[in-house]
Amino acid sequence: MFLDEAFVEFKSGTGGSGAVSFHREKFVPRGGPNGADGGRGGDVILIADRGKRTLYDFKLKSKFEAQDGVHALGNKKGKDGKPIEIKVPVGTVITDVDLGETLVDLSVHGMKYRIAKGGRGGHGNQHYVNSVRQVPNWAEKGEPGEHVRVKLELKLLADVGLIGLPNAGKSTLLSRISAARPKIADYPFTTIVPNLGVVSVGDTTFVVADMPGLIEGASEGHGLGHQFLKHIERTRVLIHVVDAFPIDESDPIANFELIERELAEFSPEIADRPRLIALNKIDLAPLGEFGPLRQRFESLGLPLYSISGVTGEGIPALLHEAARLLESDEGDTTVPVLLPGMKVKDDEGWEAVEVEDGFELRGRRIRRMVAMTDLNSRDSVRYLHRRLERMGVLDKLREIGAEEGDSVFVDQHVFEFTDRA
Repeated sequence: MFLDEAFVEFKSGTGGSGAVSFHREKFVPRGGPNGADGGRGGDVILIADRGKRTLYDFKLKSKFEAQDGVHALGNKKGKDGKPIEIKVPVGTVITDVDLGETLVDLSVHGMKYRIAKGGRGGHGNQHYVNSVRQVPNWAEKGEPGEHVRVKLELKLLADVGLIGLPNAGKSTLLSRISAARPKIADYPFTTIVPNLGVVSVGDTTFVVADMPGLIEGASEGHGLGHQFLKHIERTRVLIHVVDAFPIDESDPIANFELIERELAEFSPEIADRPRLIALNKIDLAPLGEFGPLRQRFESLGLPLYSISGVTGEGIPALLHEAARLLESDEGDTTVPVLLPGMKVKDDEGWEAVEVEDGFELRGRRIRRMVAMTDLNSRDSVRYLHRRLERMGVLDKLREIGAEEGDSVFVDQHVFEFTDRA
């Protein structure tokens, strides 16, 4: 089953908590704190794999979660959580659902992208020793993992796209020029998914995609509409296959212009791609009727090739011209891609705002600090209070009207505002 869109949730592992521990050894009366750090949570990594053809696997499973880091035990560091690697088809575009922004375009085989970073392991109590605080009796909790909701959208990677009305003969042409064996029948819409085939012309090889037949209104989503028009975005050269003698006796020129309008309305950039016209089914030409039809198409000013997908007539010349365009600058319309790596997020920004029942602190950095604080430890909470004071958070709360005892919200946690650490 061909599936080219999927909504998926990824969650990286939460870091393990640090340990509270003190060195205990004979003849070492003042060993001091030696609590180890927790293990790091596992990452979620996406890998582009040419062996994958569709996103169907994500219909069966739409949530993925990496392993959490292990808590430290005494002076023994916790083990890191195992990352998970998930293969997606080459050509998969990943969009953050909440932000509405494209994160990465996995357009190259083997390309990796860390979609969710594992949380850092919490520090053990040995990290909090200083000249004043020589016996800290708290440790840091592990950093929460990242939770990301994304849309996966597959856009096939092909050099040449075959476009045209249903039953124009695109599938027959693809089966003639490559080893692909798409479904072929004498009724429209036998192709409901894109088919790919590798074509060899002399020393050159390129990939051809047989796009499902388009209809009037496709640019507005009618019929297969946007579902397959998007696959044409990847192609560098288009071959417009026109049925020279349609069964319904419609005008081939009008049929050609209909598809061209739909392409232009969907994307002016695609409409400007190098274009070849393949006037197909000339083996069915009634005596004396083909010459005038060819003259009408020649007046359009586009390269025209009269072919027969059944007999093979005219196809070699068509393929040689397609190969020439691919090797020239005319076919160089490569879509720019984003480099792999973590999306940059605002990790330092924060704000304090007045809400109905008190005040709220917002910002990823503050949420993480609270999540990694052991709220059951008075000393740990005091340490958090001092960190917030150094950041200027308490001054900001006073500035917007916070007074002793007012409620301060951070995520699901509620604190009382106080000047006393």
